Amino acid sequence: MKTLCGLCLLATLALGACSSTQSDWSQANAAHTVAAYEAFLEEHPNTPQAVEARNRIHSLKDEQAWAQAQQVNTVQSYQNYIQDEPSGAHLDEAKDHISSSERSTAWAAASAMDTPEALEGFLQKYPQGPEADQAKVRLARLSGYRVQLATFRSERQAEQTRDRLQGKYGDVLGSVVIVPGATANVHVLRSASMGQGEANNACERLKKDHLTCEVIKDVNS
Repeated sequence: MKTLCGLCLLATLALGACSSTQSDWSQANAAHTVAAYEAFLEEHPNTPQAVEARNRIHSLKDEQAWAQAQQVNTVQSYQNYIQDEPSGAHLDEAKDHISSSERSTAWAAASAMDTPEALEGFLQKYPQGPEADQAKVRLARLSGYRVQLATFRSERQAEQTRDRLQGKYGDVLGSVVIVPGATANVHVLRSASMGQGEANNACERLKKDHLTCEVIKDVNS
């Protein structure tokens, strides 16, 4: 009889514990906060619900970190999210935000300079996207002309003159290049491709220094 009573008591205690666990779990679910799930884990660390409680805590903290990153909305805030939540659910979005912000900053700098070199540099790094399309349109407008500088039969003389002009006038001529002339063994010095206005200004500067030059249409445009 005593044994039967003991078994009944154990069953009653077990049912009570189960009921308490389920009740606390329902309350934690209803609150659905980090604090509520942590409180549940303190009371019931080894229950089947404990695993789910830990998963929900991780998910809620991840969402809080992501919301904070979006609220600040800077490259640094998204980098902080990636660092703090290396397995977060929003890693790809964070990386996209960083890439978009860096691209926008680079485009602002390139468009402010508005030179073929700046636009070409931007396109090399960001060949796709709406900014790239704008860069191509601007580049087409700015480029298309060169300053023809001199003609030589001696390749060595052409190279020496190119280096001298590059060193002194590289800021207005860009990269000075040697191209084949219309006849054999003729070497022509020309500036980088640029807009017509830039080419005219560059040639005027050289003429002030008593150098011969001519603005020509770039055959590759």
